[in-house]
Amino acid sequence: MTFQNKEILAYHAHIYYDDLSGLKDARELADKAKECFDITVGKFHEKQVGPHPKWSCQLSFLPSVYGVIIPWLMLNRGDLDLFVHFVTGDDYFDHTQGISWLGRSYTLNLSRFTQR
Repeated sequence: MTFQNKEILAYHAHIYYDDLSGLKDARELADKAKECFDITVGKFHEKQVGPHPKWSCQLSFLPSVYGVIIPWLMLNRGDLDLFVHFVTGDDYFDHTQGISWLGRSYTLNLSRFTQR
C-alpha cells in the first residue's frame, strides 16, 4: 500500500442539474449555503464544463468546515446530485480518489487530466 503525503487545500462540491427547474433549485441551495457558511459560489453553468457530465455550479470551502457543510448538504440537497472532492493540486487524483457523491453518481470525463 502507498500512503499519500498530499495536503488537502480545499474542497469542491459541484451541484448537478439538467434544466432550468434544476438550475433554480441549485441557485436556492447555493444561496442558502452561502448564507449559512463561509463558502465561495462559482458560476452556474448551463452546459457541461470540465469533467462534469451535467450542468453544474461549484461550491468551494476550506477543510475546517467540511464536517458541517457536507451533512447540511446531505439534508438539504432535495433531488439535486452533488459531486464532492478534495483539492490537493493533483486534478486527476482529486477527481478519482478523493471523491464522494450525494445522490446519484455519474461518469466524469477525465481525459483532460494527466495521471501523475
